[in-house]
Amino acid sequence: MASSETINGVTLRHHLVRANGILQHYVMAGEGAPVVLLHGFAQTWREWRRDVMPALAARYTVIAPDMRGAGDTERPLDGYEKRSMAEDLHGLLGHLDVGPVLLAGHDFGAAVAYAYAAAHRDAVRKLAIMEMIMPGFGYEQAMQVPFATDGLGRHVWHLFFHDAPEIADALISGRERMYLDWFHRNFAYNPTAVPVEDLDEYERAYAAPGGMRALNYYRTHFVDADHNRETAKQPLTIPVLALGGEGFLGPIVEQGMSQLASDVRGRIVPECGHWIADEQPEYLIRELEQFFAD
Repeated sequence: MASSETINGVTLRHHLVRANGILQHYVMAGEGAPVVLLHGFAQTWREWRRDVMPALAARYTVIAPDMRGAGDTERPLDGYEKRSMAEDLHGLLGHLDVGPVLLAGHDFGAAVAYAYAAAHRDAVRKLAIMEMIMPGFGYEQAMQVPFATDGLGRHVWHLFFHDAPEIADALISGRERMYLDWFHRNFAYNPTAVPVEDLDEYERAYAAPGGMRALNYYRTHFVDADHNRETAKQPLTIPVLALGGEGFLGPIVEQGMSQLASDVRGRIVPECGHWIADEQPEYLIRELEQFFAD
């Protein structure tokens, strides 16, 4: 697939390439130093499409892949440990031959971004982590009874649900839109922040055959925790930006990353839940531009 679309006057180019053994879909825009954006669960590359990619493309080459199991990238049965998914990215960037990158990830995209930076330390110039608690460094504390609560006092129960193989998939099957609407509404500060047309695209992707294999992002957290505890013995020395939404993870993102890196700058995104790129795009763009340019 090689196609393009124009958003806010910026051309976004779609591509497919087989790298690290799977067919990967990625989108590129702009020119300049390479910036890589990794989406979270239950989204795809599209979370960056409306605002973040066009803005950053004014000065950077922006690369936004669909990760293993999501969007239009292949959905194999295994390989969802974040260290393995980091090798998906390594294969893709090797194909593109872009050199060291500025790397940003949201949710499980942030977990993959950290794994990539830890495994390929000369390949990442700066790292931005958004709305993620790393396994081994706070994730397990959120899997407790009574349920942990977010920044608005709402119970965070979905880690248990998603961790259950077969039953979670069976209950979601055929009800993907109900499920996606609920999560994008209830884990937001502004319940209407994610546009309907984006939800339509997420429904298309996650309701496709094998689309819910991305639930395996959750089911590898014990292995991911072991890997993270191993790499934390040598903390990252590159600059790290840790962003948490006021209405969801807040300061926890910085607290967790401070155990994994020596140069962490934390920010709490005001009036924002989990979906930073949708709820506070101008704030996010400003923080990324300043962080990458410093």
